[in-house]
Amino acid sequence: MVFSSAVFLFYFFPCFLLLYYVLPWKNAVLLIGSLVFYAWGEPRFVPLLMLSAFLNYSFGYLIARAGGQRKVLLGLGIGLNLAMLGYYKYLGFFAGILNAVGLREGALPAIVLPLGISFFVFQGISYLIDVYRRDISAQSSFLRFAMYKAMFPQLIAGPIVRYRQIAGEVDQRSLTNERIWMGFRLFVLGMAQKVLIANYVALPADRIFAVDPSRLDAPGAWVGIACYTIQILFDFAGYSNMAIGIGHMLGFSYPPNFNRPYAATSITDFWRRWHISLSSWFRDYLYIPLGGNRASPVRTYFNLALVFFLCGLWHGAAWTFVIWGLWHGALLVLERLGGAALLARLPGVVGQAWTMLCVMVGWVFFRADNVPYALKYLGSMSGAYDGVAALHPWQHDLTRTAACALAIGIVLACWRLRPKAGEKDEAKAVPAIVAPRSGVLVNGISVLATTALALLCIASLAAGTYNPFIYFRF
Repeated sequence: MVFSSAVFLFYFFPCFLLLYYVLPWKNAVLLIGSLVFYAWGEPRFVPLLMLSAFLNYSFGYLIARAGGQRKVLLGLGIGLNLAMLGYYKYLGFFAGILNAVGLREGALPAIVLPLGISFFVFQGISYLIDVYRRDISAQSSFLRFAMYKAMFPQLIAGPIVRYRQIAGEVDQRSLTNERIWMGFRLFVLGMAQKVLIANYVALPADRIFAVDPSRLDAPGAWVGIACYTIQILFDFAGYSNMAIGIGHMLGFSYPPNFNRPYAATSITDFWRRWHISLSSWFRDYLYIPLGGNRASPVRTYFNLALVFFLCGLWHGAAWTFVIWGLWHGALLVLERLGGAALLARLPGVVGQAWTMLCVMVGWVFFRADNVPYALKYLGSMSGAYDGVAALHPWQHDLTRTAACALAIGIVLACWRLRPKAGEKDEAKAVPAIVAPRSGVLVNGISVLATTALALLCIASLAAGTYNPFIYFRF
């Protein structure tokens, strides 16, 4: 079940909200509703989700009360989390590598990947580390902890919500009309990004990437990656905004996950804006413990390469994701070697154009099914092939609606805002609960705009243009 589906919008979510607002046992209602939500798509893995919750709850409890064995318990808890992730997500990948080098023979294990396992495993690891560091107190109630682990708004596609970010709201949270209305507006905005932009630009992107790259000329290849660049942003950011909006409607302040990443003027700036909950997770729980910027330059570069190798592998068990991660790691190393200082001296539009070029090259590997295809596609982008005749298939799909969605998406994604004085690190910020502006006219316009967007999304879904959220192989 996905947020922009008829089952969720018209059946599950209204019934869930009614029970959640009426009944006094909100944690129990949220836990049961989340398990129903997860079971809709993966009923066989509900016990695995609850096993993960029990494992992390138990180790958190033991770590908080242990003496000299705290580090051992932490290592064991993290090891079990990683073993769970490694078995389901990476066993087949590494078995294929062993087959390729002749160290193993036989068929690859057929293992079904549980939905959202990358997210709830990282949640568990961050909880154990924060308890070990005494940044938070271990949760004493298994019901409340299981509710946190299974919360359906962020369970499948993030953002990665750390326990310490919502610890107070797990025990007690307040619901006001202003907060519920703000959450609803954010949900509708995210749904519009997903349904009205991402779904439409996915049509030409899918068609172009289904063509042999040698049959594409440079304009066709650039149109394909431009469509995918907009699609992946508004697909993922839209889903994150819907999750954050639902969180507010339930009384939770989920962390922001995107901050106009295509307005970045460097790759360093891009990773402060893109998938903030993931990049900040790697920063706080891997990069800084490895030494971060405090180590020697060579060790710092190694830390960056390792972090982004693992970041690529986190997105999927395939060499294309590994190369995508190493590509970004190499770009960050180049910026530390002097590239960042050079970009800072250039006009902002030059840095933004360079960053977008690097990001789009990386997206080719992220989207491609295999490395040879990605390399051929890059060749098409450079004009290595004369495939004018192959432009016709994607021209049929690049309808006026898709072209308009692409243009609107580019404007919304690349519009650069001047940062406010004293602006805090977005990765550490929590969305503020801001009361709507007073005035009948302003409130009326807000209601009408939100309603219009919601109706447009529903009309688009009813027209059959919905494309499931399949672009992230978690």
